[in-house]
Amino acid sequence: MENNLQKHIPLTETMFLVLFTMLEENYGYKVSQDVEEITNGRIILGPGTLYGAINNLNKKGWIKLVNKDNSGKKVYIATDIGRELVSLEIKRMRNLVLKGEKKVKKEEDYE
Repeated sequence: MENNLQKHIPLTETMFLVLFTMLEENYGYKVSQDVEEITNGRIILGPGTLYGAINNLNKKGWIKLVNKDNSGKKVYIATDIGRELVSLEIKRMRNLVLKGEKKVKKEEDYE
């Protein structure tokens, strides 16, 4: 499955963050709060961006609706595919960080 999903990597930052916050059951407004917290306020998702991302992730099958309560709040969770994509994206970013740290260290050795 991993090779098939590689074509979706890298994810956009918004898609990654929304999907990441849905590794556990979550809903729209809470997702936006979580993203703001995770990014130390660097990213504040407007309703159009947020719900556009949620609809897109749902259409792709990367998240699924698990509950809709009487207030109309829709609760979603990442599917197995969504979880695998988060894992692949984290591996990709970890690899970049490790290579970057090695390069910076190498350059510091020459100073």
